Amino acid sequence: MRSHELTPGRMIGVTFDHGEDFFTALTEACRTNGIRHGYIPVFIAGLSTVEIVGTCQRLDDPAAPVWDRVHLTNVEALGGGTIAYDESNDRIAPHIHVSVGLKEHSATGHTSHLLAATVQFLTEMLIIEVAEPAMHRVPDAALYDVPLLRFGDQ
Repeated sequence: MRSHELTPGRMIGVTFDHGEDFFTALTEACRTNGIRHGYIPVFIAGLSTVEIVGTCQRLDDPAAPVWDRVHLTNVEALGGGTIAYDESNDRIAPHIHVSVGLKEHSATGHTSHLLAATVQFLTEMLIIEVAEPAMHRVPDAALYDVPLLRFGDQ
C-alpha cells in the first residue's frame, strides 16, 4: 500500500463535443489548462463507439492482465480516473474506468478500463488538479509490467 497527502489545485469543468475522440479531447483540456496531475472524480458521457478491456476467451493465466478489447457502440457511460504525467514522452498518462450501458439492449452493462471512445452528443467532466506531489506511472515487472501510480519520488 502506498499513500500520500495530495494538495488539490484547481477544479476544471470540461465538456467534450459530439464526434470528438475522448482521449484527444482529454489531452487537449489538460494541455489548455496546464494540468499534468489530477483525478477525475466522475464524468458522464454518451459514446458512439467505445473500446474497453475484456475478452470472451479462456485465460491461460487468470492472474495476468487482460490485453484484449471489447468493441461496443451507442452507450451511456459513467466513469472516473486519475491523470499522471509521463515526463519521458511529455504527455499525460490517464487511467480511466467506465461503466457503460448499451442503449438498444435494455442498457445491458459492461465495466472495465477505457481504451478508446468517440463522444456522442456530450461528455461532461470535472478534473481536479493535484498541485503536489507529482503523479507518475511506473511499470511493475513483478506484475506483468502493469504501470502503477506513484506519488512524488516513490
